[in-house]
Amino acid sequence: MSYEAGYSATEERAMPAVVYVLYLLGLFHGLTLLIGLIMAYVLRGSSGPLNGSHYTYLIRTFWGGFLGMLIGAAVMLVSFPFAFILIGIPFVWAGGVICFVAWLWTVVRCVVGLVRLAEGSPIHQPYGYAF
Repeated sequence: MSYEAGYSATEERAMPAVVYVLYLLGLFHGLTLLIGLIMAYVLRGSSGPLNGSHYTYLIRTFWGGFLGMLIGAAVMLVSFPFAFILIGIPFVWAGGVICFVAWLWTVVRCVVGLVRLAEGSPIHQPYGYAF
């Protein structure tokens, strides 16, 4: 295992892993996703640099996924009345695709974060929206 300068090898990694799992479970029903978000906000302040980068990454993952779902839902909601005259059907589908992409993006970020946590490495750009 390799640890980068400034990151402690003794930092407990169980709580970030719990938050990642709560996020993944919450993508199917939502409740544990909110619990994970609250835990990430609470635990970020008292954590070391390794876990802090993961908590920041988790918080950004939540808000990015939420924004994507919100945009997709808005597109579907606005276009749904027009679906009755058939002009809105492609936009309803587009909103669904946007929601699915936001969901998939969140899943991929959680899996990438779990893998990096298992390796003992931090998230290099926790404030970014890339993987």
